[in-house]
Formats: sequence, C-alpha cells, structure tokens
Amino acid sequence: MGFTNLRYLSLSNCYFAGRIPSKLGDLSQLRYLNLRSNILWGEIPVQIGNLKLLQYLDLGGYYLSGKIPYQIGNLRKLQYLSIGGNYGEIWRPNISNSLSGAIPFQIGNLPLLHTLRLDGNFDVKAKDAQWLSSLHSLTVLHLTSLRNLCSSRQWLQTISKIIPNLTELRLAECNLLDVDIQSLFHSRSSNNSISPTILDLSSNMLTSSTLQLLFNFPSLKILDLSYNNLASLMFLENFNISSKLQELHLQSCNLIDRSFLVSSPFTVNSLSSLHHLDLSYNLLRSCSTFHCLSNFTTNLRILQLQSNLLEGPIPNEFGKAMNSLEYLILSDNKLQGKVPSFFGSMCRLYRLELSNNKFNGEFPSFIQNSSWCSRHIFGALYLAHNQITGKIPEGIGLLSELQILDLRWNFLEGDVTECHLSNFFKLFFLLLSHNSLSLKFVSNWIPPFQLNYLELASCKLGKTFPSWLQTQSSLFSLDISENGISDSVPEWFWNKMQTIYYLDMSHNNFIGSIPNMQLKLLSRPSINLNSNKFEGKVPLFLLQASELLLSSNNFSDLSSFLCGNVTAANLATLDLSYNQIKGKLPDCWKSVDQLLFLDLSSNELTGNIPISMGTLVKLEAFVLRNNSLMGELPSSLKNCNNLIMLDVSENMLSGPIPSWIGESMQQLIILIMRGNHLSGNIPLHLCYLKRVHLFDLSRNNLWGGIPTCLNNFAALSENNINRTETESRVHWYNTTYYEIYSVLVDSYYKLRITWMWKGVERSFTNPELTLRSIDLSCNNLTGKIPREIAYMFGLVSLNLSANNLSGEIPSEIGNLRSLESLDLSRNQFNGRIPSSISQMDFLQKLDLSHNSLSGRIPSGGHFDTFDGSCFEGNVDLCGELLNKSCAGDQISVKPQEATTHGEDSVFYEALYMSLGIGFFTGFWGLLGPLLLWQAWRIAYLRFLNTLIDYLLVMVEVNIAKCQRWLEE
Repeated sequence: MGFTNLRYLSLSNCYFAGRIPSKLGDLSQLRYLNLRSNILWGEIPVQIGNLKLLQYLDLGGYYLSGKIPYQIGNLRKLQYLSIGGNYGEIWRPNISNSLSGAIPFQIGNLPLLHTLRLDGNFDVKAKDAQWLSSLHSLTVLHLTSLRNLCSSRQWLQTISKIIPNLTELRLAECNLLDVDIQSLFHSRSSNNSISPTILDLSSNMLTSSTLQLLFNFPSLKILDLSYNNLASLMFLENFNISSKLQELHLQSCNLIDRSFLVSSPFTVNSLSSLHHLDLSYNLLRSCSTFHCLSNFTTNLRILQLQSNLLEGPIPNEFGKAMNSLEYLILSDNKLQGKVPSFFGSMCRLYRLELSNNKFNGEFPSFIQNSSWCSRHIFGALYLAHNQITGKIPEGIGLLSELQILDLRWNFLEGDVTECHLSNFFKLFFLLLSHNSLSLKFVSNWIPPFQLNYLELASCKLGKTFPSWLQTQSSLFSLDISENGISDSVPEWFWNKMQTIYYLDMSHNNFIGSIPNMQLKLLSRPSINLNSNKFEGKVPLFLLQASELLLSSNNFSDLSSFLCGNVTAANLATLDLSYNQIKGKLPDCWKSVDQLLFLDLSSNELTGNIPISMGTLVKLEAFVLRNNSLMGELPSSLKNCNNLIMLDVSENMLSGPIPSWIGESMQQLIILIMRGNHLSGNIPLHLCYLKRVHLFDLSRNNLWGGIPTCLNNFAALSENNINRTETESRVHWYNTTYYEIYSVLVDSYYKLRITWMWKGVERSFTNPELTLRSIDLSCNNLTGKIPREIAYMFGLVSLNLSANNLSGEIPSEIGNLRSLESLDLSRNQFNGRIPSSISQMDFLQKLDLSHNSLSGRIPSGGHFDTFDGSCFEGNVDLCGELLNKSCAGDQISVKPQEATTHGEDSVFYEALYMSLGIGFFTGFWGLLGPLLLWQAWRIAYLRFLNTLIDYLLVMVEVNIAKCQRWLEE
C-alpha cells in the first residue's frame, strides 16, 4: 500500500463506505488503527491478525457481518479493542445482518486489554467467561446485543466479580431482567466505595424496581436506562440519587407526568451536579413537567424533551430557572403559542430545537435583539414545521456565530436578500424550503459561508439558474426543487456533482441536454431530476449515481447510456418513466446488474423484452407499463427471484402466462399484467405467490376457470397488512442495501401503479401498503366463483366483471368484511343475490348488472345506498331499487288517495265497518245457537222440513189449477 512504516492510522468519521481492505494487514508497524463511524460492511479480514504491534483497534461498524477472526486473539500488545457498532452514536439502524458466532478468544489472548467493546449477537459460552475473568487490566467493558447473556450464569458471575475494577460498564440490548441486575450488583451494594462511574443498561427489560439498587452507587456520573419500561417510576421522590451524577438518560422509558414530581429539597440539592438530562421519546404531556424541571436542578446544560406529547405554551418560570441551558431540544411535541421571549435571557444558549410543534406568530423577536446576551455564541436554530408567519428580519444577521438555520415548512413570506445572510461566516446548514419566500440576491454576490446542506424547495429563486451557487464548493446536499426555474443548467454546476451525495432539482422547467462530461462522482449520489424538460441522451457519468430519477422529461435515447462500455457498479434505482424513449429495449443490461428498481413505463418502447434483462438478478421492482412491447416474457426473467413488483401492463405481450412466475418469483407483492394479449388458462403455479397484495390479469384473452387455490395468497387472507414487514422487504435496511446505495441517504423512489379502483382508473403511490386486490375482469373465464375466494378476508377490491362466469354467487361472500369494491357485472350468474353481502360494512361500490340473477334484491345495510344501475340487466330481479314488484307483494292503498278523497274516505270507511259488524252479528246470531244447542238444531230442522213440505204442496196445487185453467 506504500505505507509499510505507518504507525498511526485514524479514519474515523470520514464517511467511508465499503469493506475493510485486507491490505491493512500489510501495515506491520501499525500501533493505532481507528475506523469508527464509517459505513463498513462485510466480514472482518483475517489479515488484521498480522498487526502484531497493534495496541489500539477500533472496527466500529453497524453493517459488519460474519464472525470475529480468531487471529485477533494473537495481538498480545492490544490494549483497546472495539468491534461492531459505532460507540458514542445515538442513532442505531435496524439491520438484519450483524456480527455473530462464538467469541473466539481463549485464556492467554489479549492479556493487556483494558477496554473491550463488542457489539453483535454473539453466542456466549462458559469458556468465554473464563477468558474474560483473566483480563486483569480491564477497566471498560461494553457488551451490546448479546441477547443470550442473561441465560449464561457464568458470564453474569464473572462480570459481577470484575465490577470493582471497572470504571465503565455498558450492557445494552442484552435482554436483561431485574433479577439479572440484582445478581450483578447485590453483592456490591454494601460496598458503596467501589462502583463504576459510567453505567449503561439501556434497551433491556428492566422496571423501576431495580432503580433503588442502581442509585446507591455514590461514584456514578453517567447512568443510561433508556429503552426500558419505567412507566411506574417515581424515583425523584423515593430514591437516593448519586450526588455526583452528571448525565441521566431515560429515553423511551414510557415515563408519564407523575413520574417527575419534585417536592423534596434533598432531591433538588442532590442533583446539583446534573448537567445532561434526556427524557425524549416518552409520554410526558402536561406543562407541569416544565414546572417540575424548574425545581430539578439549577445547573442543567443539556435538556432533551423531544418526541413527547407536551402541550400548551412553555411557562415563563421555566425560562427563568433554566438560564444555565446550552442545549434545549423540544422538537416533535404539541407546544403552542408564540416562541417565548425568555430565550433572550438565556446567556449560555447555543442550540435551540423547536421543530415540529404548533408555535405561531411572527419570527421570534429576541433573535434580532442586539442586546441578546447569547447572540455571540448562538449556533443552531431549528424552527421547521411550525406556523411562524411574517418576514425573516434582517436583524437575524446579528447571529454571527450561527451555523445551522432550519425554517422549513412555515408560513414565512417576503424577500430574503444578501443583507440577511452576509454576516453568517460559519453557516453550513441553511434550510428554508416550503415557505412563501423569494430569494433575491445581486448577480455578483459572493456569500461569506460555505454550505454543506442547502434546501430551498419552493422558494421562488427566479427563472434563471442561481449563479451564486458557483461559490459553494462544499455542498453535500442540495434541494432547489419546485422553483419554476426555466433555464439550462450551466456546465460548472455539473462539476460540483463530484462531492454531492443528494441532489433534488425536480419539478422545475430546466431545458436542454446534460453534457457528457468526464466526472467521478465520489459519493454515489441520489439524483432527482424528475418533471423537467431535459432532452437528448442521458450522460454516462450519471451511471455512477446510486439512484437516478429522470421521470417526466424528454430524454429520447437509452442505448448509448446503457451500452457505453461503462459498468454501473452502484446504480440501484433507474427511473426513466414518462419520457420519449423510442425503439427496442437495448440488449446490454449486464452493465447495470446491481439494479434494484427499474421503471421504464410510459415511453414508446417496441419489440421483445431482451433476454439479457434476466441478468438483473437483484431487481425488486420491474416496471414496463404502457409501452408497445410484444412477444412472450423471456424465460431468463425467472432468474429475477427477488422481484416484489412486476408490472408489464398496457403492452402487446402475447402467449400464455409463464408458470415460472409462480415458481421463481415467490417474493412478489404486486403482479400486474393488465391490457395485453395473453391467452390460455391461469396457471396453477401462480398460487405459490403467498405474499401477493395486488393481482391484476384483466383485459387479456384468458380462458378456463378461476383456480380454487387462489386462497393460497396468504397476504390476502389476513385482515391487516404488516406495514413494518412489507416496508422492510421493499426497501432493505441490511448490508446488501448499503453496499449499493449512497452511504448517507435512503431510496427516494416510490412504487407507483395505475389501478381500476371503484370503477375509476386511479394512480397510487406505495400501493403495497394500502391496496389488496384481485382483478380478473375482461377475459373469457368460465365456470363458477370458487368458494375459497370468500375466505380471503383481507381483500379490499374484487373485480371479475366481463367474463363468462356462471352459477350462483357464493353465499359465503359476505365473509369479505374488508371489501370496499365488488364488481361481478357482465357475466352469466344466476340465482338469488346472497343476503350476506349486506354484512360488508365497508362496501362502497357494488355492480351486479347484466347477469341472470333472480328474486328480490336484499335490503338493509349498504344495499340501501346503491342505485338501480348496480342491478340492471337482470330480467328476473325485482325490488324497490328497480321499481319492480315481486310476486306475492300485497297491493296497498296508496297514501295519496286518502288525501285526495278527504271526507268521503271517512264515510266509506264507516260504511264498510258497519256492514262487517252487521254481517258478523247476523250470521253468528243465527248459526251460533244451532251449532251449540241440539234441541234448537232439531226444532230448526223440523221447521225446515215442514216448510219444504208446505212449499211442495203449494207448488203442486198451483200447477193443477193452471192446467185446469188452460183446458177451459
């Protein structure tokens, strides 16, 4: 390496990214090696064990994986060893890869070690505890993420024995319980003269019952109990805190207001040495918290209360009592009112963070007060995401030591000129985005500062490119999006890309082409040039980006970009959607084989999908929507088994749906093949897609039945989406992710789809977190709806319209309680409409039209909100929604007829009632006695017989008289 005699090498905090080079093992004279606070991944090279003279070794890195090389144990002169993590940093990423395996050291290894820091999920064993006990010079022990430490009695006993020798003990994220802490410290509680000065037990499973023991250490200066459950904590009243305590960290401990009740003068006096108190990420709500803290200590320098639930204004008493504060962090609460003027009385204040609250009123007056005692030391002001109004006063320039100014997302207005900024010689952080500000600088202005971070989104920079940016040679991050700039980008600006790791110039009107310059982009930047009017070819130097967002421009060529004999080793995202790229897809995709997201939708691409696209084996999102691609999907795509999204909709693809989609792409969340010429049956192998959320095969020429195995879509059978698990699969926060992407920013690409939603085509961003849908409409599918579909409880939308499906609608379809849209129209369904559909509480769109359904339309529930068009075209359907009566319906007098007849109606009602009563009385008055009494019945029958005989005699007599009369 050319440094063979090098003895001291410190590369900490240099933002290096990559693997630890094995060539470091050639530096045989090295005594000191510090690689802390970089983005290091991969395994630790065994060649580190060759550095026999090494005394200090720090390989801090969250993304290191694999095992600790046993060769490190041979470094007998080593005094300081730190492996994994980045000691001293608050932020800790959630990653899937970490150091693991056994701790490879044995008795006799590293005999001079005085500091040991290990961060990883190591498998601790009894023999490792014996090695630890042999380290007689050890004074600092830091063990993080040893999750089975609590189950190793030997380790806990060994740590307990060496505690008298330790000045610093950190056992974070080790799954320790109260009983474990008691076993560690119980034997030491009687000997208060021996105790560590720094104790870190954060991220365990401790409760407030342990605290009495911990507070009994009189030498304790720093105590960290963050990320434990201390909800019932009342320690300020009940515990004897070390009088030497300087730092107390209680971040994310579920603390509530009553946890901090201070009334004991003894408690206040005993905390006079405390200068750093961290109560962030708790559940503190009341302003009484400020009153309690006012009595807490008079010497506090750093107070962290961010991410609580604090409401209302900050009381004035707090400002008077806390005039010793240097850092005050109150961001991410619900604080209201004007920014208090008492900050102007804090003569030591250096950093004030009030972002993400509800502060209103004009810009704080104390900022522009020339008599403010702190103006010569004040260095950082965070007021983002509030409701501050008015103009930024020119008096802000009095803050000559200001380094950070964050005023984003307020209601500030007016002009910002060089008069506001000309006194900021140390400014490196300027964030003014999303206000109504206008930046107006004279054309030849040269700022006195060199910015690292500049965000001016939506700040009315004017129509021309801001020329003063030419003076800024240290930019890391730049956002000038949404400014309406209608200019070409000068060539000098592209030269600044060599140091930038984040650039956002989207949503402007930049014109012209980007020059094809010979540049080396050192930081693998994320570049967002979406929604402009750039044209021509995409220059080759942009291949060095990790994320390249070029959507909605006028780029017309892709081949020269991909086939220019340049390998894009870091390009993870390429979005060229909504451009004017014509012709066939280039067949040289091996040069960009690190791609995770590829979006070429809405261009004018033709021809077949090239076989070489199968080399994109890391691809997670593959979007070719809305082009004119033809032919079958190449079988080489089966190699893309990491895909979570495949969208080839709105093309002219033909042939059967490949069965290998289900066999090889089982990570799919989104599968959209809508609007092609695909034919054949739906392959049963698609049922292997257990994770799929959106399944769209609509508007093709598919035939056959709907597979009964679709209920294997496990993600659609669950009521809720696991957002955390889904997000982690879409954007991997693991070693692979950071090997490709920029070291300091995450991906800004979002999954986008178009979807027929409740009868209307809509666009969705990140649909994997909201939609769970099946669309098989506009095909030639036959047969019945499988009853298994009725058990896909997570379905939000089901569209089977415009097929040749028949049979009855399954009665169990009411099980789909999450369904918001159901379209079964234009099929041949028969039978009745299941009444269970009325149980779908979230159903907003229903279309059963143009089938052969019969019977009455159910009522109740959501059925009453649908109109007749949902059921038209079913000749045998009836019901009120179709204004068609059903057989058996009773005819009733219409209410309006009663109103029309008036008094006549009352007369006829009385008449009919009288006739009824008369008929009832007469009929039963005659027949009742005859039926009930036999004597009456016999007498009545005799009377009838006599009457009949009399009538017959009379008839015969009269006939005889008539005959005689005729003869005469």
